Parts: sequence; structure tokens; C-alpha cells
Amino acid sequence: MLTKREQDTFDFITNYFAKQRKAPLLTEIAEGLGIQSKGVVHRYVSALQEKGYIVRNPKTRGIELIDHPHVNGLPFLGRIAAGKAIEAIEDKQSVDFSHLFNGPNRYVLEVKGQSMVDEGIRSGDMVVIEHASTAYSNQIVVVLIDEQDVTLKRIQFPRKGIVRLIPANKTMQAKEYPAKRVTIQGVLVGQVRTYD
Repeated sequence: MLTKREQDTFDFITNYFAKQRKAPLLTEIAEGLGIQSKGVVHRYVSALQEKGYIVRNPKTRGIELIDHPHVNGLPFLGRIAAGKAIEAIEDKQSVDFSHLFNGPNRYVLEVKGQSMVDEGIRSGDMVVIEHASTAYSNQIVVVLIDEQDVTLKRIQFPRKGIVRLIPANKTMQAKEYPAKRVTIQGVLVGQVRTYD
């Protein structure tokens, strides 16, 4: 996973590619992100290369996107539980339906489980999530519980310091957690289902 500043750098690069059809220079990235030091930007770009998001190439102004994940599609980051929470494991691939859901802060997850079926979200569906660290009550969100398990649920804030995660399945019960145990990672913005 990327740090916040690495994600900001990657988002800037992909947006620049989409608009300019070429890579930004380190000075342009620094200016775009409001960073004074070109060395700091170089560190973020090097981290993106090490994590497999870009490759460095002197013939293309220094940067190439791998498979252009935000220009031609959305990154597929893994699977999300819609039942019992599962361990978060990153799985880098690309899913190409950007003409519907593309955005610099969006990614795709495959739903596993039946806890959201009454919302029409079934096991095997692909959901498009927009990175977010906050949400409004009653939004469907991706949350990380105890810094280990991720799940897709409707969120509510019934009282100060408490988060309620609500499944959309009549056979399952909502659960409440102290807010410090729950980290919002994104908000549901779209869904795709294929039929064989």
C-alpha cells in the first residue's frame, strides 16, 4: 500500500499523463504538490518505482506508468469481505471500465460474502470505491477494523465515539465498535456485475 504522500504523488502523475499525454518532470510534481524540495519528490517517485506503480525511463521524461492503470482502467487491489471480515491482502491487477467510473482516487474491490445482498451487492460483484477517511452516516463504506480486517458495510454514528456497521442482510445483525477501532478507507461509488 502507498503512504498518503506517495498516493498524492501517484495521483498527480496519472492526472498529468491523462491531461498532457506525457510524464511530469520532478520539478512539475514538486510544484503541483506544493513541495519545496526536489529530493523529497525523488524519494516519493523512487518509492512508487519500488512498489511497482511506475518505471523510470530517461526517454519518457523519466517516468512511465505500468499499464497506465488510471488512464485505461482502475487498479484492482484485492478482495473485500461482505460477511466475516478478512485479512487485507493487496493484489495488484487492472480492471478496464474507466469510461464509467474512472477517477484519480478510485479503485476496485471484488465482494466476497452475502452481507450486502439486500442492497443488491452480491458475492462476486466488483465495487468501485473512492479513497476517503471520513463518511456521512448511512453511506456504504470500506472499513478497516483493528488495523487488520476489512469489510464493506453501511456506516452510522449512533453516539459519540461509537461506529455502527450495518449489513444489508435480514439474517445478520449490526455491530458497534469504539471509533478508535475502525478506520474508514473509502466510500462506495459504483458497482459492476457480470453474468456467465
